[in-house]
Amino acid sequence: MHRLFRRSLIIAASAITMAACQSQGPTMAFEDGSWIDLTWAYSEETVYWPTDTRGFEFEELAFGETDGGWFYSAYRFSTAEHGGTHLDAPVHFARDRLTADAIPVDQLMGPAVVIDGLRTDDADYQFTVADLLRFEERHGQIPDGAIVLLRSGWGQRWPDRRSYLGTDKTGPEAVSQLHFPGLHPDAAQWLVANRSIKAVGIDTPSIDFGQSKDFASHVALYQANIPGFENVARLDALPETGSFVIALPMKIKDGSGAPLRIVAWVP
Repeated sequence: MHRLFRRSLIIAASAITMAACQSQGPTMAFEDGSWIDLTWAYSEETVYWPTDTRGFEFEELAFGETDGGWFYSAYRFSTAEHGGTHLDAPVHFARDRLTADAIPVDQLMGPAVVIDGLRTDDADYQFTVADLLRFEERHGQIPDGAIVLLRSGWGQRWPDRRSYLGTDKTGPEAVSQLHFPGLHPDAAQWLVANRSIKAVGIDTPSIDFGQSKDFASHVALYQANIPGFENVARLDALPETGSFVIALPMKIKDGSGAPLRIVAWVP
């Protein structure tokens, strides 16, 4: 009986200790720093791919004082999956890969590394393996479980469609006029083959550069079930290392993508 009682006390004490660690852990982890919102707000200014001519639709359903004396507002919105700051689920370019709702939550958060390109003033620049290796020369190997963010500086052009996309035209004929930086397919394949990363994000409309005809970087990453974050905002506010990213999309069943709220903790 004494042994059973002692064992119960140990179990109870362990449970209390674990609960205390869980309750204090997140608070302690995010002290002495700040949150940076890396998300563009959805509005009539939101930039979409030229073939999406509807854009973001926001309809007022109610706004004002009710008969009961309280204020009430409600809206209806409509958006394509792939516009504004959004998630590309792997199934977007890879059959039978993860859909938006199936990506594990822990794959959408992790330590961030921010890669700067050598010539990011070039509208057709592609981040290269050399860019990745140059980062590693300064900071060490990209750690397992990292979220790789590509900083071209293109976010400063948002929401000017002509400057950001390379054209302000819409429709299929506008696609050939797109000009913005992206990730070179060789660099995408190198990341898949040599580093164990969770996701790749970029401050342009696409993981592939604007003039891509085959979207080979999308294919290489998404075949490996590595999702993408596009139109990421304010990457200029992040250090190259040390921040922690949380990127939670709308959970659309079987979706190929979704609007994304992405934030970074900077100690």
